[in-house]
Amino acid sequence: MNDIIHQLGEAAAYGGVGLVLLLLGVGLVDVLTPGKLGRQIWVERNRNAAVVLSSALLAIGGIVFTAIISTYQEFGKGLAAAGVFGLLGLVLLAVSFWAIDLFTPGKLGAVLVDPEPHPAVWVTASTNLAVAAIVSAAIY
Repeated sequence: MNDIIHQLGEAAAYGGVGLVLLLLGVGLVDVLTPGKLGRQIWVERNRNAAVVLSSALLAIGGIVFTAIISTYQEFGKGLAAAGVFGLLGLVLLAVSFWAIDLFTPGKLGAVLVDPEPHPAVWVTASTNLAVAAIVSAAIY
């Protein structure tokens, strides 16, 4: 029974780190795109914004998942690794956003929250998932 309680505590700690990183991911996408992201998705039903945010959340979740299952047996190191690799993922998502914005016409943030469907949304979402795959592979 003590093992279950101990593992429950560790799972809660990993879950807490993961939730913080996911919230940071929401904040990052909100900063990178004009307007209030929550309003655009939940009130205006902006599919472009929803796809970009969803891909960022899947990316961060994938990185944290990989860090948890493949890093240190020691709980403290594993928890730190999940946090550090998750933060690295956030930084790389921002860098990839900046790079796409730099090499494409217009302002990427504005394109991504346009109410009309735009192919740049899929490119950005794919880039988010590719960044997560790269970081996850580096962890593993």
